[in-house]
Order: sequence, then structure tokens, then C-alpha cells
Amino acid sequence: MADWALILGASSGFGEAIGLELASKGFNIFGVHLDRKATLPNAERIEKEMQDKGVKTKFFNVNAADPEKIADVLDTIKGTIGSGEQVRVMLHSIAFGTLKPLVDVANPEKQDQISKPQLDMTVDVMANSLIYWAQGVIARDLMREHGRIYAMTSSGGTRVWPKYGAVSAAKAALESHCRQLALVRVVIVHHFLGILIGGGHFLDGSTHLLSIGLEIVARD
Repeated sequence: MADWALILGASSGFGEAIGLELASKGFNIFGVHLDRKATLPNAERIEKEMQDKGVKTKFFNVNAADPEKIADVLDTIKGTIGSGEQVRVMLHSIAFGTLKPLVDVANPEKQDQISKPQLDMTVDVMANSLIYWAQGVIARDLMREHGRIYAMTSSGGTRVWPKYGAVSAAKAALESHCRQLALVRVVIVHHFLGILIGGGHFLDGSTHLLSIGLEIVARD
């Protein structure tokens, strides 16, 4: 039986591209995305393209940072996968945050600087949600030996760009989370690895890095 990949952010960008590539390698796909009526047909197109590659799919149109939705999705996944199957790969490719200056020096009213809810939301969605999903996956024994978690980072995590402060903080946190996940899983139980893919560092090289990741999965 084929194993599954769980793609967080499956309806666009790197999530779409990597999900389609994994499907072409024989992975069944669970896709999590958040689309309104106008963009939902694109998510449906992507799922159909995956199915056309001969694999099983199940997409969830939910807020990937909502604890109740995370639990609902993972409970559904637990009831969907067959005996002997597992979630072999999880990809975190969620890009949703606020682009505002941390401090608005020029405006006396400070109306343009980022607010606490906006900062909290950006870091929670783009970084902390990785932990919530990893906790849920492991608690339900969905990912066992030789599992792989991939997360999309960018050079913005270490560089200063105007209005990018909240997203930069999220990327730095995401990198730290991935390192800690790798340490915990390797030391405690499984041969598990957290891998960061630097989306901001390359575009054309994405397929090459993905092929390296797939070779790791296949070799294990």
C-alpha cells in the first residue's frame, strides 16, 4: 500500500508543486488549504491532477491554525488511512501574514504599525501551526519510523526588509521549531527528520531539493 503525504497549503505555490510531485512518485495526498468561492476551483483542479496520477486524495478547506479544525482533520485522516499505511511526509507551506512596519515612526497616529493581534496571527499561522500539526500527527501515531517533516523558510528570516518584520520573525521561529522537532524525534523514538526548504533562496532549484528529499524518503 502507498503511504500518504500531508500538505499544509496545498492549493498554491510550493505546496501545490510539491504535492503534485509527490503524487507523481506514488504518494497518496491529504491536502489542507483555505480557499473562498472564487479560488476554490483551483484547489479542485489541483486535487483532480493528483488523482489523475493514480493516487488517492482527500482535501480539507479549513483554517490550518485553528486547533479544533486541526483535530477534526487529523481524526479524519486517522480513520482514512489503511492498515500498514502512514503519513510518511508532512509539508508546511502556509504563507499568510501581515506586512506592516513594526514601528511607524513617520505617522504620529501609529496607524500603520503592526498590532498585537496581527503579529500574533502571523507567527502563529506561519510558524507555530507546524508544532500543532506535528503534535497531532504523532499523538495519533500517524507518522512512525522514517517520517519526514518539511517546512518552507526564506532568506527573510535573517535579512531586514521593509514591512517584513512579522513574517521574518515567523520564519526564524519556524526554523527553530524544525530543529527542535528533529532533535526530539531522533533522540526519543523514531528516525525522524525536520527539513527546511529555503523558498526564498531559489525558484528553479526547488525540484532538485525536492528530489533529494524524496531520495531520503525512498532510501529509508
